[in-house]
Amino acid sequence: MRAAAPLLNLLRGSGIGLLLILLSACSQVHSAVDPDLFGRLWTAYAKSFIDAQGRVIDRAYEDQRTTSEAQAYALFFALVSNQPTVFAKLLQWTRENLAADELGARLPAWLWGKRADGTWGVIDPNSASDADLWMAYTLLQAGRLWHDERYTKLGRGLAAAIALKEVVNLPGVGPLLLPGRKGFGPDGSGCYTFDPSYMPLPVLQGMGHVLGAPWTDMAHALPTLLQSVSPHGFTPNWVGWCPSKGFGPAERSPDRGSYDAIRVYLWAGMTPDDMPGAQQSIGALWGMANYLHTHAVPPVSVNTATGDAVGDGPVGFSAALLPYLRSLGTTSLFKQQLEIIERSRQADGLYGRPAHYYDQNLALFALGYLGGIYRFDSKGNLEVNWR
Repeated sequence: MRAAAPLLNLLRGSGIGLLLILLSACSQVHSAVDPDLFGRLWTAYAKSFIDAQGRVIDRAYEDQRTTSEAQAYALFFALVSNQPTVFAKLLQWTRENLAADELGARLPAWLWGKRADGTWGVIDPNSASDADLWMAYTLLQAGRLWHDERYTKLGRGLAAAIALKEVVNLPGVGPLLLPGRKGFGPDGSGCYTFDPSYMPLPVLQGMGHVLGAPWTDMAHALPTLLQSVSPHGFTPNWVGWCPSKGFGPAERSPDRGSYDAIRVYLWAGMTPDDMPGAQQSIGALWGMANYLHTHAVPPVSVNTATGDAVGDGPVGFSAALLPYLRSLGTTSLFKQQLEIIERSRQADGLYGRPAHYYDQNLALFALGYLGGIYRFDSKGNLEVNWR
């Protein structure tokens, strides 16, 4: 929608005929890809990765694992597809198996699957805050869009649990989301570890619009975080913060941007330009677009301290960069990455050979947004094409 803003100023105050032209132009700008691509992919994804109980299965692992991330993403896709029955089934499985039927009062476990002794259940009870955040946001939006107070109440309860157990208030920075309930600080020196991809700006703004603090303050702090840790325009998977040094490399995978970080570009590209912090966030990520001017495929890994990149990323990386490239107005680069994912599409609608779980999720977010299935307004409210 960013390309339509000058047209809006030009035609402001004109007659109804020009207004209709404007509305048509806005629709065409937002539907940068065929809207049917999302529907075909979501149908194929549900057939390949979601079982009859509502469990999303990552079949690339021997433990046939399910993560809270998988359940949260699927809930979001079911909502934007206007599938309340699928949504309810996904939520029921999540509530019963990842949260011991106490979702909201407790955070869901991040990992479920086949244990070493052959039994099935929770493998790791720790939480994953990105999944928790997406789940809370999606529940709040489902309550609003479907006029179902049960979802609103559950979303509020989960948001309160996240704020209590996964948010830390850093001096001089403000509140930020820890990657999980345990294991990310503080250590003996008072240092913490964060994952920038766990904090999508539209989701934080949407949470803040409904609930206020700490989400509004977190949304305000996020652009500064991205600018601080992206000296060459690439964002890392993990970020450290210490009282004596501020932001810097994290001990785990220092200065490396890869499978987690690719989502930062995706979230920035999906952020409306009139949302506070949008321009600063995407402005911090200039390195990826520069790289693609001389390379056909995004890198699988980047040293964010030097800007050195290695390898070719999977098809999901190309998909994740589509909204980012579209928002920057780099038409040739956008078409180049779109052609890559189109060449990788299988007959059943999935992408890649083999079609990995994570690649499909990145593609679902990107194609749904670019196909006009959903978008975010400046306050972070979810807007869907079926309303």
